[in-house]
Amino acid sequence: MQLETTPLSGVLLIKPHVFGDHRGFFYESFNQRVFQELTGFDTPFVQDNHSRSSRGVLRGLHYQIRQPQGKLVRVVRGAVLDVVLDIRRTSPTFGQWFSAVLSQTNRQQMWIPPGFAHGFSVLEDDTEFLYKTTDYWAAEHERCILWNDPALGIDWQLESAPLLSEKDRQGLPLDMAEVFE
Repeated sequence: MQLETTPLSGVLLIKPHVFGDHRGFFYESFNQRVFQELTGFDTPFVQDNHSRSSRGVLRGLHYQIRQPQGKLVRVVRGAVLDVVLDIRRTSPTFGQWFSAVLSQTNRQQMWIPPGFAHGFSVLEDDTEFLYKTTDYWAAEHERCILWNDPALGIDWQLESAPLLSEKDRQGLPLDMAEVFE
């Protein structure tokens, strides 16, 4: 497993060592001991989530203001543009975002520690997205920042207007959103 730092402190791209031959491939997608050694983050994962989406779907920017979740995310089929937004008011990168393409081809993962909003736009049909979380989903603490907040200027690499949930349509601009101190 190889780590690549990003401009947002704590957010990491993880590149697994893939072993392939004429039969296919194998790689270890998660190992708690190695993850802890590489990231220094020792909170166990308590929930796994799996979503399937069509090209053009946009999910996000989501976070939980209480019971904040760290997320380890990856794509097992298709591709997404994965976007992370720093919403830690005291952080020197508050309000800045980072994105990376995660796909079945590159097999990269992203580690998103608590304190960030997260979303993704789907780049291929029938994309399947997996993520492990460090705390349980709590609807009453879930918040959403408006995906197209002009102050953020996120390039979602969309070809047309995205397919959104009602929750994502109702997101708040960052300057009106509840954030971490």
